[in-house]
Amino acid sequence: MGHTATPQARSGGLKATEHRLANGLRVVLSEDHLTPVAAVCLWYDVGSRHEVKGRTGLAHLFEHLMFQGSANVHGNGHFELVQGAGGSLNGTTSFERTNYFETMPAHQLELALWLEADRMGSLLTALDEESLENQRDVVKNERRQRYDNVPYGTAFERLVAMAYPDGHPYHHTPIGSMADLDAASLEDARAFFRTYYAPNNAVLSVVGDIDPEQTLAWVEKYFGSIPGHDGKPAPRDGSLPEVIGGQLREIVEEEVPSRALMSVFRLPHDGTREADAADLALTVLGGGESSRLYNRLVRRDRSAVAAGFGMLRLAGAPSLGWLDVKASGGVEVPVIEAAVDEELARFAQEGPTPEEMERAQAQIEREWLDRLGTVAGRADELCRYAVLFGDPQLAFTAVGRVLEVTADEVRAQAAARLRPDNRAVLVYEPTAPAEGPAGEAGDEAAGGEAGEENEAKGEDA
Repeated sequence: MGHTATPQARSGGLKATEHRLANGLRVVLSEDHLTPVAAVCLWYDVGSRHEVKGRTGLAHLFEHLMFQGSANVHGNGHFELVQGAGGSLNGTTSFERTNYFETMPAHQLELALWLEADRMGSLLTALDEESLENQRDVVKNERRQRYDNVPYGTAFERLVAMAYPDGHPYHHTPIGSMADLDAASLEDARAFFRTYYAPNNAVLSVVGDIDPEQTLAWVEKYFGSIPGHDGKPAPRDGSLPEVIGGQLREIVEEEVPSRALMSVFRLPHDGTREADAADLALTVLGGGESSRLYNRLVRRDRSAVAAGFGMLRLAGAPSLGWLDVKASGGVEVPVIEAAVDEELARFAQEGPTPEEMERAQAQIEREWLDRLGTVAGRADELCRYAVLFGDPQLAFTAVGRVLEVTADEVRAQAAARLRPDNRAVLVYEPTAPAEGPAGEAGDEAAGGEAGEENEAKGEDA
């Protein structure tokens, strides 16, 4: 077992030590005795970008299968054991990783480590057609609930497909398609697990009221005998030109509450100073009710009821800036779009005021400190920086890097990226509600569907 410890700079006293098992599992530990809890976070270096055409959604499907049982924990046992011990747990899937996490009373830490090791080492012994079908149906219901059957639900999927061309590893979202979910076989699932759910493709972080020596002994005991796997293919190249090169536009006519203007802009890769500058630009322009776009569209013009700008940070492809504006009453989208363009052009010319810069940096700093201030948030960030950038210690210096960005850099990023030839635009135009045979809207069918979704959501990992 190897070990390194890196002194922290501008970390507020937070520290972490790094270790590696013989099978390749990276382990990051951070002591915090403020409260008697411990967080366990396990990131696997696999997400939707690792999937191939025709087999999308496997990474997200496996997030669910990991809660379906393993050699020593059957059915819903993982949830039952953690919650019965007073802990909480979940898992999520993104373009670039899949993560699993528990927050436990400190004296129950060993249980969480054993549970994670058991499913990493033995899930295939419990994976059969029945469990695959069960979780396939849950994921399909989740897609209906979050994408297909809600207003504006497919907006993110549509915009991502526009911003990343066909064939690009980020062209599809982690939820996957119904057709691909139906096509996934048991052997597809088993091969996916063998390839990606190996200790040398994972980072385990443990943060909180822990004894590092004892924690490492448990990690070695439960994870040390799991063999590594060397057959993982390299992820496909996600590089693209810095700008799209022309405005892409799609009009969607659906039964939605109001007109909407949604856009995405290609932004710098995560982990760069340019990405931090772009994040600050979006915060000034659309980060909350003090932002320029909110003040212009909602408060002054009253042309919108909501306006916001956010950033999807990505390490293996250009990040995305996401603009979301919901129109007021009968206001037409071109009116809103003209006002947005005017504000973006003015910001690209003038940049942020000193007050805006101070407020945006304080806002991002607070968000970072909120994440690092909890054992679960810190465990997640340590894994993130280890998996995506190779160094968990970068989590402790991220705040300092944001505070070093200048107003000139923020303006430069806005001028370079927030421009008409670098955006994909989605315009929603409401349609009249569909009527059933008796002239009534089809609420009964929708209500039945919602009942199924709520039940599925209760089982969702």
